[in-house]
Amino acid sequence: MYEGKKVAVVVPAHNEEHFITEVIETMPPFVDEIYVTNDGSTDNTGNILSTITSDRLVVMTHGQKMGAGAAMLSGYKRACANKMDVIAIMAGDGQMDPAILDRILDPVVEGKADYSKGDRLSLPQHKDGMPAWRAFGNFLLTCLTRIASGYWHISDPQNGYTAISRGILERIDLDKVETGFAFENDLLIKLHVCGARVVNVPHSARYRGEHSKIKYPRFITTTSWLLLKNFLWRLWTEYVRRPSCKMQGEK
Repeated sequence: MYEGKKVAVVVPAHNEEHFITEVIETMPPFVDEIYVTNDGSTDNTGNILSTITSDRLVVMTHGQKMGAGAAMLSGYKRACANKMDVIAIMAGDGQMDPAILDRILDPVVEGKADYSKGDRLSLPQHKDGMPAWRAFGNFLLTCLTRIASGYWHISDPQNGYTAISRGILERIDLDKVETGFAFENDLLIKLHVCGARVVNVPHSARYRGEHSKIKYPRFITTTSWLLLKNFLWRLWTEYVRRPSCKMQGEK
């Protein structure tokens, strides 16, 4: 447990044979459960996971690739079912430094936020090592996501290093969240409709030779269209329908 809270970490993994063992083995000891979603990997990821023995490890397997968002959603659902208090995301490619997991968790654990997210863009020195095209794409999507979500203070929305409280997660229909790489953008919009408190946690970029699976030209185009649709949905929901987000199971 961490500060009296049960903590789970969701690890989405697609073809991460080079990094997945290190990600699991370097997980801080205060993490209660580790949910790894093997999202249709065609390399040795599945075999490696089958050899790791840990009481904390739960492996979920998608028979075919369903998308990064789908992998995270599988972990979220398992964490909610197991009554974890705070659920973090740590990608299977080793980009997210386990040494700073406590910094990602703290705003949620301390009750200052419902959702905390990593931010590699606010401070210039934190972008060292980030490819120029990726930095530009993140800057553009930050601007668009701010408009679509209503969270004008957020930065680096593509950063998947996040933590969320089970309380706010159970107020979202997870079956309606985007299952691809735009998962984080879509989730932010749904969080705003539920009145969630969101904070940035600045940290430096961490690249160690892995290649991004995101094809940025296509991703920016498709995500921009998704953000436009969701922006209109948010305006309709918040200002016309004005529904209250209810806990799952409530009438």
